[in-house]
Amino acid sequence: MIDVMNQASHCFLFEKDFVGNWRCIPLCVRRKLDLIGVKLKLSHWLEFSQEQRQSLVDWPDQLSELNALRMHLRTLTQEMADGMVKDLPIAMGEPWQTLGLIPEAVQQAALERSVSISINQWAALFEVERFALCKLARPGHDHHNLDAAFSEVLG
Repeated sequence: MIDVMNQASHCFLFEKDFVGNWRCIPLCVRRKLDLIGVKLKLSHWLEFSQEQRQSLVDWPDQLSELNALRMHLRTLTQEMADGMVKDLPIAMGEPWQTLGLIPEAVQQAALERSVSISINQWAALFEVERFALCKLARPGHDHHNLDAAFSEVLG
C-alpha cells in the first residue's frame, strides 16, 4: 500500500522481476528524474553499484532532497563512459501531475482493455501511480506491464 510518505520509493508489484537486483530503472526513480529534469541512461544505472541503485530508490522526493539528487547524479556520472547525466526540462504541468483530466493515452489504453477509470479515481491516485500509468500508456512504449499496472493501481 502506498502512502504519501513512501511514494518516493514505492516499487510496483508489476516491477517485481527486477526489484532488488535493479537491472532496470524503477518507475519511482524515473519519476524523481523527471521531477529534477535529469536524463539518466540505463548504461549509467547499470554502472552504479547495487548500493548506489538502492540509495536512488530510497532517495526522498521533497524539493530540497531532489535538488541534492541532481547534484549527486552529476557527481556519480561525471567520469562514466557515457559522460555526465544530461539536463532535461523539469516536469511541470505534466499529464501525471494533473488531477482534473485523465490523459488521453491513459483513457485510450483503459478503453482498449475494458478498464473503467473515472476522474475521481484518477484524482485519488498518488502521483507515482499516475506517473506509472502515463509512462506505460504512452504511444510507442512497450505495453507489456500496462494490464498489470491498471490492475494494481485501480484494483
